[in-house]
Amino acid sequence: MRKASSASNPAAAEPASYEEALAELDGLVQRMEAGQMPLDQLLVSYQRSAELLEFCKVRLAAVEQQVKVLEEGQLKPWTSP
Repeated sequence: MRKASSASNPAAAEPASYEEALAELDGLVQRMEAGQMPLDQLLVSYQRSAELLEFCKVRLAAVEQQVKVLEEGQLKPWTSP
């Protein structure tokens, strides 16, 4: 069984932003829900969706942490995870 990897699939590169990841994730979900994908492509899409979801979770956690810092009156530079 062939396993899709980020290196062999340029579309699997890390998104440039949270918004880009969310848009790609939304598109994948719509295509999967349409039920018109072959099984192999469905698996690859599911794996990519999991990667995008993790990317979004990490970005959201970083932003939430920065908001907490700001709410405590401490202005610290935000660094990308």
